[in-house]
Amino acid sequence: MAKFLDTSGVTYHLEKLIKNADEKVILISPYLKINDRIKELIEDKNRMKIHIDVVYGKNELQPDENNWLKSLDFVRTGFCKNLHAKCYLNEKEALVTSMNLYEFSQQNNNEMGIYVSKEDEPDLYQEINTESMRLFRISEELKVTVEKIPREENTSNNKSKAAPKNTPKTAVKENGFCIRCNDEIKLDPITPYCKKCFTSWNKYKNEEYGEKYCHICGQSTKSSKIKPTCYDCFKVNKNKLDFPL
Repeated sequence: MAKFLDTSGVTYHLEKLIKNADEKVILISPYLKINDRIKELIEDKNRMKIHIDVVYGKNELQPDENNWLKSLDFVRTGFCKNLHAKCYLNEKEALVTSMNLYEFSQQNNNEMGIYVSKEDEPDLYQEINTESMRLFRISEELKVTVEKIPREENTSNNKSKAAPKNTPKTAVKENGFCIRCNDEIKLDPITPYCKKCFTSWNKYKNEEYGEKYCHICGQSTKSSKIKPTCYDCFKVNKNKLDFPL
């Protein structure tokens, strides 16, 4: 059964939710200024190669915060315009609350929230999970917008070496692999199935259903329609191809 939480309960369950994650963490908060304790938990999950998706709605990240997030290989961030929801979840539990992932809110505000266990409330958990994934899909991955960049000297040497505008992206291969049967297909992470396997998947349309292969390299790995590649292939190609998340 869903459980009501006060301010201290929200803080406790948020830390517990991140600490107990074995597969994924999704953090949705309009404002981001993460306290040291939460940062330690996120860094620990990053070392364990657990994927963490962060969605925020106010483009006011300080350079240190932005660069810290960028330094974590298994953390992806997305900017969602007009975001007001605050929601935190892993593969087993979810927390819907009034509290931002913001240091001031955690230390000074009166907050409340609702805790949901997937084991006790599978339908409710799935609705929260589905909406959270949708918010990440519609979010824009922000490039380095607040990182401090050293100014180049205005010399003729620099001008001659300046990169031309509209430089094309590095070419990528055209063929990929079906994540279910490993047959060679057109490279498209949005549709990572052959026709036969897509027909089978489409009966239930479970985007998190476990598959066997990486869509890009074809090697054996844990994959799904929503995460169709191994992490190495995602990291190399995330700026070259369109991905579901």
